[in-house]
Amino acid sequence: MSLSGSPTVRGLSSARRFLRNSPSSLRGILLVMLPSMTPKAPGKAGRFSSQDESLPGWVSPLFAHATAAAAAWGPIEILQYSPVPRADFMKPVLDTGADDLDAPLSFSVKGPVTAVNAVLPGMRELGRGTLLFVNGGSAVRPHPDRAGTSIAFAAESAYARMLHDALAPQNIHAAQLIIPGAIRPDAEHSSPDALAQRLYAIHRERDGFRHYAEPLPD
Repeated sequence: MSLSGSPTVRGLSSARRFLRNSPSSLRGILLVMLPSMTPKAPGKAGRFSSQDESLPGWVSPLFAHATAAAAAWGPIEILQYSPVPRADFMKPVLDTGADDLDAPLSFSVKGPVTAVNAVLPGMRELGRGTLLFVNGGSAVRPHPDRAGTSIAFAAESAYARMLHDALAPQNIHAAQLIIPGAIRPDAEHSSPDALAQRLYAIHRERDGFRHYAEPLPD
């Protein structure tokens, strides 16, 4: 299993949910921290546990380590791409220049492309796989005060949708979960545990491309 993003409560909740429900099918957990978030953090191995089960894990600041993890553990069956964007990606559209889009596009387009290309050969070898992309509401409803993420999330959504169509004949399911609001422990539909359960359901049910944690606000 590969989880790409920062090792936040959301990421760890997802890892534990997948492990608890289907430990026999998972080979390892990969948490990839973006260089822009943790520029000096070294890659390191660890373990994630859920009751009596555990999986090897890898926390890395570089997407290239996805390839190293796959080589160490064998084919990776599940990729979840859900890093948290930086605050400076969210400038108003009228204050956003071309250079301001470099980091958001690298974060939301080059990042997932690199991660997918690292795990896709293993999924094809297994004959199955799941690619999960998690985005905020600006992926489907652009926000004029969050231009960087609105543009970059839209591009990521297009990439994920193309993967959904192109990989379906190979039994590899690509899907997107939209989280319109803030992730809070007390939220009914957007708590880390609720989102982890929803992502697991998307993986298991393999029904459609875009899903919503809760309805978009009016």
